[in-house]
Amino acid sequence: MSAGAQPTLSPAEYLAVDRAAEVRHEYVDGLMVAMSGGTGRHSLLIGAVSRLLGNELMDRPCAVSVTELRLQVAQGAAFLFPDIMVICGPFQYSDGPKDTVLNPTIIVEVLSGSTERWDRVGKFARYRMVPTLREYVLVSQDEMCIEWYSRRDDGEWAYSAAIGLDATCHLASLNIHLPLADVYSKIDLA
Repeated sequence: MSAGAQPTLSPAEYLAVDRAAEVRHEYVDGLMVAMSGGTGRHSLLIGAVSRLLGNELMDRPCAVSVTELRLQVAQGAAFLFPDIMVICGPFQYSDGPKDTVLNPTIIVEVLSGSTERWDRVGKFARYRMVPTLREYVLVSQDEMCIEWYSRRDDGEWAYSAAIGLDATCHLASLNIHLPLADVYSKIDLA
């Protein structure tokens, strides 16, 4: 998190600066960091996964949000921009502008070389603090692989992985199936 970090800010100062900025920033423990741009493959995977989730949730009281909605974690200790969030029931916003939510059920991050460690370790540590979160999904850009963590009834997180063309990611919290053949159908992994 140190690259591009700014002086320590309060959550309110961060929100004021980020809402006025042309570039989005994440905020963790007082530090504000500009977000890097994505690749074509990253964008295509976000589109594919969000489309498949949206199709699965068409007749349910859930919505799929892609990249632009901010997530507040632990009363403002962190503000993050997940690649995809599924929110079930009414959106719970942190304040008036309605650009920051509190209640995702599923979060998806598409991994990249520059963010993979942060997504796997730093973000996941913070996402686990979100009481409504039931599943955290990691989508590889480099191989046909989706990994996910599911919160069990005892609060522990169980790891699963789907690898290869015939595999399917099953998100049990909402009984959603993401066939990897569909997720990666437009992705050139060569």
